[in-house]
Amino acid sequence: MGLQPLEFSDCYLDSPWFRERIRAHEAELERTNKFIKELIKDGKNLIAATKSLSAAQRKFAHSLRDFKFEFIGDAETDDERCIDASLREFSNFLKNLEEQREIMALSVTETLIKPLEKFRKEQLGAVKEEKKKFDKETEKNYSLIDKHLNLSAKKKDSHLQEADIQVEQNRQHFYELSLEYVCKLQEIQERKKFEFVEPMLSFFQGMFTFYHQGHELAKDFNHYKMELQINIQNTRNRFEGTRSEVEELMNKIRQNPKDHKRASQFTAEGYLYVQEKRPPPFGSSWVKHYCMYRKAAKKFNIIPFEHRSGGKLGDGEVFFLKECTRRHTDSIDRRFCFDVEAADRPGVSLTMQAFSEEERKQWLEALGGKEALFPSFNRAIIPRPEGGAQLDKMGFTILRKCISAVETRGINDQGLYRVVGVSSKVQRLLSMLMDVKTCNEVDLENSIDWEVKTITSALKQYLRSLPEPLMTYELHGDFIVPAKSGSPESRVNAVHFLVHKLPEKNKEMLDILVKHLTNVSNHSKQNLMTVANLGVVFGPTLMRPQEETVAAIMDLKFQNIVVEILIENHEKVTVPIFLRRTLLPAAWTHFPPHLPRLPRPMGPLDQTETTFLQMGVPLGIGHPLRK
Repeated sequence: MGLQPLEFSDCYLDSPWFRERIRAHEAELERTNKFIKELIKDGKNLIAATKSLSAAQRKFAHSLRDFKFEFIGDAETDDERCIDASLREFSNFLKNLEEQREIMALSVTETLIKPLEKFRKEQLGAVKEEKKKFDKETEKNYSLIDKHLNLSAKKKDSHLQEADIQVEQNRQHFYELSLEYVCKLQEIQERKKFEFVEPMLSFFQGMFTFYHQGHELAKDFNHYKMELQINIQNTRNRFEGTRSEVEELMNKIRQNPKDHKRASQFTAEGYLYVQEKRPPPFGSSWVKHYCMYRKAAKKFNIIPFEHRSGGKLGDGEVFFLKECTRRHTDSIDRRFCFDVEAADRPGVSLTMQAFSEEERKQWLEALGGKEALFPSFNRAIIPRPEGGAQLDKMGFTILRKCISAVETRGINDQGLYRVVGVSSKVQRLLSMLMDVKTCNEVDLENSIDWEVKTITSALKQYLRSLPEPLMTYELHGDFIVPAKSGSPESRVNAVHFLVHKLPEKNKEMLDILVKHLTNVSNHSKQNLMTVANLGVVFGPTLMRPQEETVAAIMDLKFQNIVVEILIENHEKVTVPIFLRRTLLPAAWTHFPPHLPRLPRPMGPLDQTETTFLQMGVPLGIGHPLRK
């Protein structure tokens, strides 16, 4: 399991687990920084000390072999695995060079040291500065809240209102900084792979020139080098797409943070100050806790947590809520307070303090208090607004008209589908195509009024405007699974099976589109649109998760891989398969219990059926994968 994604919505909760994930990202970057620092030192030794060349190369190779990139999410792409394994390949290459005792190229400074120093200074150094600001603002924010919450409720209303405004402004500034810091942390985690490996690749390329047998070694290494260059470019392209999606999500959450709260198992959660009473004459103290409440079970969890104590979790308590009562300011010298009584602890009542009056009202609503005026903490996922595009006869007409025009006029245009048209022209064209009165009047194949880039952008916009992505929300997670693991053959089989689970109209439109994209990729020498490039363009267009989160965006690269599989294996995936037999008797014991039992087994399974069985696909007599 790699590093957990940092969700922007969690910046507003600032939970202990969110802080733990931030520290994990920071620790990984510090580890990368130390490694690069050591690698730079080794490289300089390689240049300066020719007499100790052998020792420097061995140390360098050892460092490369032992380092491994961490990734965000729960799986790597094949490109990322190759990039990760590339360091071990570089290490082996160094060992081969060491056997020949040749002199390392003096151009190492330009090809390796300077790029790594630049990356360490400009990228990792920038993250360190962001961390200092984030830590400083964290201290300032919670210190100001502490001070604010200690204000007496008996002060003048004007004074209290001014203090409230100041605290809220400071909290908003803190959230802004937190969002930026989280975005920067995740960006550098992804960027470091190609920013670091590319200088390494240049370094090894330079070494071939200066070694006695460099030419022969270069020929042996050339195939892997070309594959690695493709892997790096694919990773870079996916990074660019992912970064734009992450920034878009961050801006959405920045504008409406309450509308993007993640679905949670808790009805309410967040920080509260809990009054802890002490024996006379010590009075009482207020301790900050992270509190979580499940309304269905009336279960209340409170965990002491203080950021300034090193972020260590204290021993939590669990009790069942009996009732919640709003606390008036004339009964306590603190604002925003309420009392909760435990059902399983007779006579035990806790006084809690929220950060603001709005948050107190939200807690009262969640806990069943009297002031149930505000919406619940646990908001439902806001559905995406539906556009005018539909999977109907008009939609197929639009698709075929656009594809026909592209293949007639621009199949060899460089950057086809990557170069976007002018937004206003794209929207005008799409509006005309979607209007029954004007659709037939639009001549895309012969008219000079519509550029190819306008047509391709309109086609993509139509697909994105569908109420549901072409490959459906329901099957989104299923399509992602095979892209994360398995052999190439098993991936094709899995995608094949899932494609034939799509609704008929979705499947028909996908078939038309993928056939066209296969034709585009066949002209990649002219249009430069390889299968990987088309995957980057159409991954987010054909597939998208129902809920927008950073974790979902990190799966964007696997969406691209699914589209690549569709394009590379178009004929295999779209050909219908009819499986004639059912499971062998011995296989019934391993058959998933949640799937329906099929007719009585008969006959041995062939290789195709065995593959589907291993994937958990139920096979029955006359069971078609495509009706």
